[in-house]
Amino acid sequence: MPGLWKNADFRRLWAGQTASQLGEHTGLVLLPLIAVLTLHVGAEQLGMLRAVGQAPLLLVALTAGAWVDRWRARTIMVLSDSVRALVLGVVAVTALGGGLRLEFLLVTVFAVGALSVFFDVAYQASLVRLVTPEHLLRGNGAIEGTRSAAQMGGPALGGAMASALPAPVAAVVTGLMFLLSALALTRIRRPEQPVSSPGSARFRIRDGLRFVAGDRILRAVCLASGAFQFSHAALTTGILLFLPRELHLSGTLVGLTLAATGPGALVGSLLATRLPGRLGYGPVLIGGALIGNGVMLCLPLLPAGATATVVALPAVFAVFGMFGQLVNVTVMAVRQAVTPASLQGRAAATITFAGMGLTPFGALAGGFLADQMGLRVTVTLAAAGMMLSPLVMLVSPLARLGRTLPGPVPSR
Repeated sequence: MPGLWKNADFRRLWAGQTASQLGEHTGLVLLPLIAVLTLHVGAEQLGMLRAVGQAPLLLVALTAGAWVDRWRARTIMVLSDSVRALVLGVVAVTALGGGLRLEFLLVTVFAVGALSVFFDVAYQASLVRLVTPEHLLRGNGAIEGTRSAAQMGGPALGGAMASALPAPVAAVVTGLMFLLSALALTRIRRPEQPVSSPGSARFRIRDGLRFVAGDRILRAVCLASGAFQFSHAALTTGILLFLPRELHLSGTLVGLTLAATGPGALVGSLLATRLPGRLGYGPVLIGGALIGNGVMLCLPLLPAGATATVVALPAVFAVFGMFGQLVNVTVMAVRQAVTPASLQGRAAATITFAGMGLTPFGALAGGFLADQMGLRVTVTLAAAGMMLSPLVMLVSPLARLGRTLPGPVPSR
């Protein structure tokens, strides 16, 4: 990808996004572990802490999209990184003084989660403003590849720091990752002007919702994402119980099984830079979703205690990660290509809201099904529900996309 990597501003965006994602995924594990190891919270309090950290996906995403389209995306990313570093610095000082309390950590995880939503929406919009359309797919592949690496390495780093370092030191190290990101992003030289029309945040949010709902491609992306995220959340709840209780895996084997998704996702990011241009965007989206989601239907067929099961499980999760990431990068490129510059942030935020916003409800549904119908039935139903995603794409304009990306549609 010589043309893309000669773009110094893209390299700075990529470096900043990588550092920020590593800090985000380190903090997702570090802060709850600080609560467990330092405050000795129980399971119910830990669950509340995690729920509060995820709440911004529902409460903040649409507002983030309106701000990203009103301000410079780079400014929002730098501010998000800087404030997250400041918040973690306050955590360090508070822990050093012995004043750390659960209430303070609840406020902290909500603030960090909200700022992460702003950053994630902004970097997607920023990419479109930095690279040419023909480099969108490769740019997304590079950025999403490092995001996958951060999703793998961040939790391990957070766990290691929580165990090996005092809480104040671990918080400072995580905050430094955000400062490194902010430093890289401030070195981007290409001028960037706010691109949306003026108006209240409520008006801009409504305009973004209307645009996504009115475009057949983006509407299909929203529906497919919602079906996938709801079912996947239910499946994840079932899997976390199914693997140890039904298949009798140790904690170590459960961790290794789930970790296999990461290397698969890295391969999927590489495939996404080549396959759509050779096979067509529509076939890659539908084929990738069919294979990636369909492989999870193998889980309820595996017998407990068999050596073949222990070998098959990492392979299943690696295939899921590979084709899931292939679909993720490809659909992101499609979404960016059909969305005008003035609506990039709001389109990304609306799809995040429609998809990721359903995950708490899916998780609750998975727990209810497991309690009422058993673990194998729950895993089967949730995996079958994920197949709604490629079905939605199959009957939508996404299925007819060829080897080139469509152009932006007029904003409404």
